[in-house]
Amino acid sequence: MYFIYSMVRSMAYSLLSLLQFAMLVRAIMSWIPSLRGSTLDGILYQVTEPIIMPVRTLLWNIPALRSFPLDMSFLVTYILIDILMMML
Repeated sequence: MYFIYSMVRSMAYSLLSLLQFAMLVRAIMSWIPSLRGSTLDGILYQVTEPIIMPVRTLLWNIPALRSFPLDMSFLVTYILIDILMMML
């Protein structure tokens, strides 16, 4: 039984690490104008946006963050994934 738990925990940790890496690559690619709209950009958007969008929707309900010039949902999502990884 412990083996199954350990294997599931390891796979979940690996998937979360991969998701964080995809988010990091997406953030770096957003700073390079020539990479916007590329195939890799589209794939990263499809993988990461379903995770970021609920956080963005929640943060949109906070009036002070609506006019904030940076997208805080990305940072909050990254931190939440990190906390989840620590809990594993």
